Order: sequence, then C-alpha cells, then structure tokens
Amino acid sequence: MTAAVILAAGQGTRLREVVSDEPKGFLRLGNKPIVQESLERLLAVGIEEIVIVTGYSNGHYEALASLYSGKVRTVHNEMFAESGSMYSLYRARHLVKTPFLLLESDLVYELRALQVLMEHSGGEAILISGPTNAGDEVYVATRDGNLDGMSKDPAALDGEIAGELVGISKISADLFARMLRISEMVFETSLKFDYETDALVAAGKEMPIPCPLVKDLLWAEIDDPRHLQRARDEIYPKIKCAVAL
Repeated sequence: MTAAVILAAGQGTRLREVVSDEPKGFLRLGNKPIVQESLERLLAVGIEEIVIVTGYSNGHYEALASLYSGKVRTVHNEMFAESGSMYSLYRARHLVKTPFLLLESDLVYELRALQVLMEHSGGEAILISGPTNAGDEVYVATRDGNLDGMSKDPAALDGEIAGELVGISKISADLFARMLRISEMVFETSLKFDYETDALVAAGKEMPIPCPLVKDLLWAEIDDPRHLQRARDEIYPKIKCAVAL
C-alpha cells in the first residue's frame, strides 16, 4: 500500500474563532500544522502518493502540496458546503487507482495508528480505539470482529460496541468500488452522505470489514474548542514524548 487520501473539505465552523480563515487542518499544536505532521507520518511509513480533497479555503492546501515535490496532490470539492464527506472522497475517485489509507485532516495521532493498518493482513480495515471520553465520539459496533454499525448514539447500535472510530481506515479496491456504487445511488437525490456512518456501514452489509482495536492508542480529533484543549493539553504532549522515546 503506497497511497493515501486525506479528507480536508470541512469548514470547521465550530473552530472559526481559532482558525479564522484557515482550514482546521492548519491548527498548530507543535511547529507545523497538524495536517502537515500527518503528511510526514504517512511518508515515514512508505506512502508515496497522497491526495488531499480540499473544500473551504483550499488555497492553503494547494500551497502545502507544492512543498512535497509531486508526492502530494489536491482535488477540490466545489460543493463542500452542500455535501458530506463521502462526496469529498468521491471527488478523488479518478486519482486513486490502488488500495489506500483514508484519513481525516483534523487528527493528531501516533505513528502506531498507521503501522497497525499497514501491517494488517486483510485488504481493508477500520481502526478503532478504546474509550476517549472526548465528546462527540462515533461508536463502532462489530460482529465477529467485523463492522456491524456506527453511531454517535451507542443505544442505536445492535452489535457489540467494540471501540471508537479513529478516522483512519484501510480501503481496498473492492471496498472502494462498493462505496462508490452505494454513494452514486444516494447522490441522485442528495450529496449529504458521509463516508463512515453511511457508506462504510452500507458496504459492511455486503462484505466483512475488520475493525482492529488498539485500546491505548494516542489520538484526538479536533472539531471544537473542547477537543482542541484536550488535544493540546493531554494528547499531543504524550505523542511527542512517545516519539522522543
């Protein structure tokens, strides 16, 4: 696996006072924007081609891509304000011809998150963690270790709640083809369709999608000021310490 897609089209409205006119992937917890740190982790584990799907304030990502000498490309979701995350992924369909890692731009995470997926024996996998108590969690239910459902409301899930969605997944060609087919039917009436709780769950009804669990994974998604404070005060310092060790 040598390709990755980063979904970065979101407007980050809950963080607007912090990020101003920048996309939320350009938040800084260290010396570089968090999305740039993610790029460098991907390159460190052998990823050679990275596609960033842009939306709000896309010029920042285009400037970032220019720093990586052809290894990073962008594609723009011009409908970012009216669509869900699956439509952003759909916009990258002509640029990814091989299996790929799929990430969200607003994540901070330890290198181990990528290594677990790269080393996973199957062609597809959804990385999950133990409880974070971060707020706004997406819970993942499994049956026999495979995806059964996802929801922010655990009571809405029938299967065993195995962990929380991290936002880093391994997408095989077969899985991607199913996600595209499923989403194209939905796009006939609405672009509001998400890659995880909608497309992945629907594809999981057709094929087994393993959900490897790393109970003690260091990671954080940054959607709002509370998430930002947790990432800055609790998670990022531990990630930096783990790198130093």
